[in-house]
Amino acid sequence: MNAGVQNIVLSLGAMQVARRIPFDDPVVLNYVRLGYITSQIIILGTYFYISYKACQNLFIKQKNDQTVLKYVDTPNPMSSDSGGLVTTTVRDYDLSETSKLLRGAYFGVAMMTFFHLYLKYTQPLFIQALMGLKNLYDAKPVAIHILGKPADGELKRPWKAQSMFGAASGPQTDSASIAEAEKKVGSKKED
Repeated sequence: MNAGVQNIVLSLGAMQVARRIPFDDPVVLNYVRLGYITSQIIILGTYFYISYKACQNLFIKQKNDQTVLKYVDTPNPMSSDSGGLVTTTVRDYDLSETSKLLRGAYFGVAMMTFFHLYLKYTQPLFIQALMGLKNLYDAKPVAIHILGKPADGELKRPWKAQSMFGAASGPQTDSASIAEAEKKVGSKKED
């Protein structure tokens, strides 16, 4: 089943369970808060562990994989940046993707803090605790560097973003796209 569909099914199921939880009881609410905080500590700790700790030569900085990775980045529709040729190493690519995941986790914590403390919503704490752990399990750096899955197939770098309605989209790695992007970079340097 597609990860997007799994997320919808899990969130709908979590909403049904959350309806039955008595959030009016302060003891229950404190347990839900503790569960949310624990899940966020696990998520953030895992991403930091991938980035900074070395254990059995499985992690990014210890492995120090300097294999060159070239791809044409997809343009961001919200930005004037047109994508372009990206030349990096596997280590730097993994670190940048883990950094994106960390920023997403920080943003989620900030939003939940606002919703819970300012707007007094309690059900999202329960749902986001479950969704965060599911998204952690689905994260590609976690699959490669913690679960030990090989970096081929769906986990081949550069990673493609999963779409709920169709095929995954992401950076172009074919030689024609890379050659075209190199020509553009070369012509800009001549100007």
